[in-house]
Amino acid sequence: MRLAIASGKGGTGKTTVAVNLAACIPEPVMLLDCDVEEPNCHVFLSPEIDRTERCTLPYPVVDDSRCTRCGACSALCQYNAIVSLKTRTMVFPELCHGCGGCAEICPERAITEARREIGTISAGSGRGLSFGQGLLDVGQTMSPPLIRGVQRRAADEGTTILDCPPGTSCPVITAVRGSDYVVLVAESSPFGLNDLKLAVETMRLMGIPCGCVINRANPLERRVADYCRQERIPVLAEIPEDRKAAEAYARGLLLAEALPDFRERFENLYRRILEEISRREAAAGDQPAYGGETA
Repeated sequence: MRLAIASGKGGTGKTTVAVNLAACIPEPVMLLDCDVEEPNCHVFLSPEIDRTERCTLPYPVVDDSRCTRCGACSALCQYNAIVSLKTRTMVFPELCHGCGGCAEICPERAITEARREIGTISAGSGRGLSFGQGLLDVGQTMSPPLIRGVQRRAADEGTTILDCPPGTSCPVITAVRGSDYVVLVAESSPFGLNDLKLAVETMRLMGIPCGCVINRANPLERRVADYCRQERIPVLAEIPEDRKAAEAYARGLLLAEALPDFRERFENLYRRILEEISRREAAAGDQPAYGGETA
C-alpha cells in the first residue's frame, strides 16, 4: 500500500503526520521524503544513511556543423528549452524536461544528449523504518525527476508513506501519482480551508481518494470540518493544539514516542485510513459492470 501525505500549503504539519504515522504502523514501513526542496523527515528519524547516488537529467547538445536551423526541435519543445535562430540553435538546459523529443525529431541527427546533475538520493534506516529522501541541488528548479527517483525506492511489500511537497503544482502531482490514498493535512484557519479546497480539487481531478487530518484543531473554528462534511471528505483525525506536542516537535522528537496519548491518535488514524480504503474497495465492487444490475 502506498500512502501519500500532502497539503495545500506549507506549515500545516504534513511531516509531523508522516513520520508519526510511519512509526505507529505495525508492519514493515518505508518512509520516503519527496519534499526534495527541503526534506526534513530525517530530523525526527536520525537515520543511518548507507546508500547515496546522484540524480541526473538528460539535455540536448547541438552539433552546429550538422544543424541546418530547420526549427523542428524548437517547434516541438513546449518549454522553450531549445530555440532555433537564423545563425545558431541555442539550448537552455535548466528549462529542459529531458523528454528526448528534439533528438528524435531532428532530420539531420545533429542533436545528442548529455546529462546534468540535479540532486542527491539517499537511503538508509532509522527507528525501525526504511528511509529514503531526495535533496535538490541549490539553484536547480526541476524537482519532479528527482521525486520520481525517490519513488523508485518504494518497497515491494508492506506500506510506503510518501511525505509530499506542499501545494498543488507539478512536484505534488508527481509525488502523489500512483498512490492508493492521499491524506491531506489542513489547519483550522481560513487560509487552511482555502488551500484544502485546492488540494481536494487536485486529487479529484487525478482520481485519487483522499481524507483529511485537521492539525492544531481549534474547537471554535469549524469551517474546515464543515467543508469536509459538505463535500463528503472523511475527517480521519483531529489533532489538538498542544504545548507539550510543540515542545517535543521543537526538540526533534516523535510525538508518538514522547506523548503516549498522541501515539494512540496516530494508531487510530492508521485504522481509519484502512477502513476508508476497505470501504471504497467494497463500494467499487458493488458497482454494476457495463451498466448491468448487481446480483
